[in-house]
Amino acid sequence: PNIVFVLCDNVGWGDFGVYGGGTPTPRIDQLANEGIRLNNYVVESQCTPTRSAIMTGRQSVRSGTFRIPFAGEGKAGLAPWEYTIAELLSDAGYATSLFGKWHCGDTEGRLPTDQGFDEWWGYRNSVDEAGWTSYATFEAIATAKGIPTPHLWEGKKGGTQTAVRELNLEVRPLLDELIVEKTTDYITRQAATDTPFFTYVGLSHMHPPEAVHPDFDQTSPARLGQYADLIAEMDFRVGQIMDCVEQAGITDNTLIVFSSDNAAGGTHAFQGGSNGPFRGSFVTPPWEGSMRTAAMVRWPGKVPAGVVSEELLSAHDWYTTFAALAGASDKVPTDRPIDGIDASKFLLGESTTSGRESYLFFGPDGSLMSVKWHNLKAVLRYCEGMDQPIVTPSWPMLFDLASDPGELYNIMETKLDMGWMVGVALKFAADYHKSVAQYPNIKTGDEFEGYAPPSS
Repeated sequence: PNIVFVLCDNVGWGDFGVYGGGTPTPRIDQLANEGIRLNNYVVESQCTPTRSAIMTGRQSVRSGTFRIPFAGEGKAGLAPWEYTIAELLSDAGYATSLFGKWHCGDTEGRLPTDQGFDEWWGYRNSVDEAGWTSYATFEAIATAKGIPTPHLWEGKKGGTQTAVRELNLEVRPLLDELIVEKTTDYITRQAATDTPFFTYVGLSHMHPPEAVHPDFDQTSPARLGQYADLIAEMDFRVGQIMDCVEQAGITDNTLIVFSSDNAAGGTHAFQGGSNGPFRGSFVTPPWEGSMRTAAMVRWPGKVPAGVVSEELLSAHDWYTTFAALAGASDKVPTDRPIDGIDASKFLLGESTTSGRESYLFFGPDGSLMSVKWHNLKAVLRYCEGMDQPIVTPSWPMLFDLASDPGELYNIMETKLDMGWMVGVALKFAADYHKSVAQYPNIKTGDEFEGYAPPSS
């Protein structure tokens, strides 16, 4: 199939209508109802880690991308050695493109068109950079410290990167309109060819600093605040992509995935965001509200419609799943750990289970914080806010998410007869550590060129 992957930024599990959200989202609801809605979809701890996971099918700690890079700290992002899903699909005969947010490396050799995308238009890091030039001191400090003015960029594989315009608060409210314009133009162009395509769409909302497009800024009395207006725009933009696929006549051969890179909340830049019944926000790892978010998949005639699933699936799983759907599973690397599972049979309705049994959640320091095993969760460390330390409890905490989604009752403390469950969960952690012994994790910014072949 053609694959259209739409990723929004910091949007909560409970923000859309089909997940109980209060702002109407008819087009997103339609997308979910025409395919599979995932209720137990999990991501990594920050923007860069989740996007790295999608790109490589690997835990971000393996590739040194387990937290966002900060301006001026040096080279970061995916090493050129990593084999991204864009490279895999390109080698399988797909045309590839990216529009919007990248955040997996902002230096030459680590940009989208270095990592398998034929073309891209968007911003290298995160949209918080749109606010930089609003400060009177920015130019003087940036010049002295060698920090470049943020821009929107475009480029083609094998070519140079061109700065399109400054990324600032003037363009901020228009970003998702521009991103979707580029996306729909690409889909229309590509549909006229015989080449399947993969387009990755990194929307800008809900990342601060926020600004609402004029067409949605308090244009309905049904929406009281900024967050609701932004959700309404997001719904409209997703609808534009769906309509473009329909108008291009490729609906039946196009897989659309819509998900978020992180959960909602954690900042005071805007008021809103719902993580449903789950504890915490994206800055309080590893509570469920920091790792679980919305995701849905539609492919008419292939993916069963009207399915709501509690099966566990993670951001890492798109890699191996897309490879399988493209008939390119043989291109998945075997010279490194791949953490994604192939959920293609599950998505196609050929299996009742996703194939994912457990999930390891790593923190922004690159260390393990929790282990999920179906609906059981062992918490080894936790954090209660962006400005709070990571805490290690004296005993692992244990939660039954099926009956306690808010993670209020630590059954290790209240019952104490569940210790065997901790052992089951920690076995998955032990397996990870064994793999690291064989394949050490790459350090952030390293020019890694591969592992030595195993000795005979």
